[in-house]
Amino acid sequence: MRRPHLPVRLPLDPYVLALLGTVGLAALFPARGTAATAADAAATAAVALLFFLYGARLSAREALDGLRHWRLHLTVLACTFLLFPVLGLALRALAPGLLPPALQSGLLFLCLVPSTVQSSIAFTSIARGNVPAAICAGSFSSLAGIVLTPLLAAVLLGGRTGGFSLDSLLKITLQLLLPFLLGQALRRWVGGFLTRHKKTLGYVDRGSILLVVYAAFSAGMVAGIWQQVSPLRLGALMLLEAVLLTVMLLATWYGAARLGFGREDRIAIQFAGSKKSLAAGLPMASVLFGAQAGLAVLPLMLFHQMQLMVCAALARRRAQDPRPELPADHVAEVSRPSQQVAPRGR
Repeated sequence: MRRPHLPVRLPLDPYVLALLGTVGLAALFPARGTAATAADAAATAAVALLFFLYGARLSAREALDGLRHWRLHLTVLACTFLLFPVLGLALRALAPGLLPPALQSGLLFLCLVPSTVQSSIAFTSIARGNVPAAICAGSFSSLAGIVLTPLLAAVLLGGRTGGFSLDSLLKITLQLLLPFLLGQALRRWVGGFLTRHKKTLGYVDRGSILLVVYAAFSAGMVAGIWQQVSPLRLGALMLLEAVLLTVMLLATWYGAARLGFGREDRIAIQFAGSKKSLAAGLPMASVLFGAQAGLAVLPLMLFHQMQLMVCAALARRRAQDPRPELPADHVAEVSRPSQQVAPRGR
């Protein structure tokens, strides 16, 4: 059997380039005064629209069908919302001498963000893993993250996100949870439209996130937070993130084996359990960090590109692994021509 043709180059996500361009635009032309107020209002509306679309796209029926593989999904959720935060706390303990407070918070925040859906599915497919499990695991993670990410941020980041006050709870409910639930409620009527215009709405998603990034980095430029960042500190941040990604890739692969999962399930667990969603994390950070979101989202943006490059190479390697051979007696049984049985009564 011929092996599928796989890309040679590592992916440089064009969307990351667009994000970096947006950061550059905010650095050169930050929104000030009335323009800043308008940008903040537009970003708030964009976040609500994003989570409405997330809710309208998620099929509750598919999610319920996926519960049959509950051990795999619990493993991915444990990696995303338990193991990742523990490692984030450990890295933050090492970071005070390496990173400014805003980057420390951003490094821990990326550990609280839900997993990706699209790239987890793509890499699981390339590596010949359990694609349906990756779809369900990513969907469950995104759904759980709407509640768990703000709660974990309130507990672990405390005052760095403004604390878990009544005002922050109301903001999270209005901007994240309520639009998501509204999308779920209206999915029956708008689901077909979203499916037919999936490509166009993808641009709406990405454009909304670019707007959120511009507003956040503009506020950071006006507040002067970028004076805290030097090339040396950026290098230290990337080193810590490389350690984080390496540990998670090893833990998901070998940990899944210890739990008794087969090869295809281990691939789904590795790619769904080691990733973080830029699309979900950026709007959440704008709600949780407010004016401090500029530096807080930088670790997530860097980690996103790093995980794409590393997991692309890893998926190609997994695709070249030999499949487990079937027992000889089973192969003989399958290859033996079936005997026709004469109909009864003749």
